[in-house]
Amino acid sequence: MSMLMVKELDLIEQFRDLSLVCESTHNSVKLGMLKLTSNILDEIREGQKSDMLLVDKLTLVNQGQGGEFRVDENGVLKFGNRVCIPDVTELKKSILEEGHRSGLSIHPGATKIIKD
Repeated sequence: MSMLMVKELDLIEQFRDLSLVCESTHNSVKLGMLKLTSNILDEIREGQKSDMLLVDKLTLVNQGQGGEFRVDENGVLKFGNRVCIPDVTELKKSILEEGHRSGLSIHPGATKIIKD
């Protein structure tokens, strides 16, 4: 009996982690889930292949001589924990726009009180 309760708790936790929104009516239940994703890392990874400076750094990383440069699990070249942004004008513009317009971005200074 206790094993059944453990499995039930595990299922409840998995269900909670899905971040589902439930709406019930008298004869039905509606479930919904919203997932926001961005393909910006894919664009950066592809752009890194056209930036000769970053291609040189990637070559050094592959030879074990990259120093603080490394390639992460997504194949993106990084310096320490920072993503190396290729010199591609449209990509840079896209990154700035996404950071500025994203619902996930915050502006800490927006709540400051201005004193005269």
